[in-house]
Amino acid sequence: MLIPVETLLVFAPAALALNLTPGNDMLFCLGQGMRSGARAGIAASFGIAAGGMIHTLAAALGLAALLAAHPGAFEAIRWAGIAYLVWLAVQTFRSPGLLLTPAAGRRDTPWRAFREAVMVNVLNPKVAVFILAFLPQFVDPARGSTFLQFVLLGVVFNVGGTAANLLVGIFAGRLSGWLAGRARVARAFQMATGGIFLMLAARLAFDRR
Repeated sequence: MLIPVETLLVFAPAALALNLTPGNDMLFCLGQGMRSGARAGIAASFGIAAGGMIHTLAAALGLAALLAAHPGAFEAIRWAGIAYLVWLAVQTFRSPGLLLTPAAGRRDTPWRAFREAVMVNVLNPKVAVFILAFLPQFVDPARGSTFLQFVLLGVVFNVGGTAANLLVGIFAGRLSGWLAGRARVARAFQMATGGIFLMLAARLAFDRR
């Protein structure tokens, strides 16, 4: 068996515990749900999962190790991610009445929310470094293809993360619907959503590797 059951029984609870810890991905899904409704929050959670699988494939191919060994490449991607999050925050602040009614302001389509989530995840090199540090602990070359083991473990890891992010995105979307017609409260939550994106940018900017 490529990955023994006993290995999965150790890996799955550890991965779930990590996924349930509030982080940048969960906060991004929260922001998208508040900004554009439950469908966007759901799409964002799947976009985060897609980005996670891209990082997993990169780790399996050794690209994450290359990224970890070259600080210049790490910093370039990190600052690109910071700039993208700041741009999202500015767009949120500038959109008038974004959360007031389903037709008011520019609400992201699910496809757009998905794309933005993929970008945010892929442009966070810490995800690559984390996956490179976490997944190899459960990979054994003696059991066969290390590439397939990486991919399978990445799928298991992403299933738990996607489930947690889905719940957050749906909750935020329901909150967005409740805000319809409550102009002042909606505007306050709109500012909070922009603040979430800025907070994510700040975390990337000031956190150390």
